[in-house]
Amino acid sequence: MDHSVQGDRHLRTDAERNRGRILVAARRLYSREGLHVPLARIAAEAQVGKATLNRRFPTRESLLTAVFAEQMERHAAAVAEALAFPDAWEGFIAYVEARCAMQAEGSDFADILTMTFPFAAALEDRRREAYEAYSLLVARAQRTGNLRADFRHEDIVLLFMANAGVVAATSHAAPDAWRRVARQFIRAFAGPGAPVPPLPEPPTRPQMFAAMQRAAPRP
Repeated sequence: MDHSVQGDRHLRTDAERNRGRILVAARRLYSREGLHVPLARIAAEAQVGKATLNRRFPTRESLLTAVFAEQMERHAAAVAEALAFPDAWEGFIAYVEARCAMQAEGSDFADILTMTFPFAAALEDRRREAYEAYSLLVARAQRTGNLRADFRHEDIVLLFMANAGVVAATSHAAPDAWRRVARQFIRAFAGPGAPVPPLPEPPTRPQMFAAMQRAAPRP
């Protein structure tokens, strides 16, 4: 094999590996510390040089877009699908469960629709559109009387924060435990007499014990 071809492949592999490490590090730091984390911190977290980060992502906007664009589109699609339901309450339930499922699949920012992206104008515009659609979904569901009148956006953020903890603790021992958590919250959000979906079975005692062991702080 031509050594130059082999070298090119090796460089491409290294470049993709570095890109992946940068994105993982950026998600981790953005989740912990917010979007104003210096790029130098992200490079250090990813264990790459600042020049390497700059080659892959020459602007802060390009990095933010790479980290959030796909997730933002999935969230926007979940809201659009929910709004298409003939029954607004059923649409709201579908949205909650879709978002919780995203968390179960991997890293998810619980409050992405209420974050702001001052360094990424296109991403910020998309976030604003998705949030306005979500607000319309909530208003429609409340007008049916099935979503509590005192429901607030903070309530759903609390759900996603709680669900993130459940997913982290149970993903290996009881990977479907999040479904019961989502349904319990839906019941809490329901107004008097609202139809609610049935509860899935809870994790078994051995599954819960394994999850609790995993969640316990290490000595």
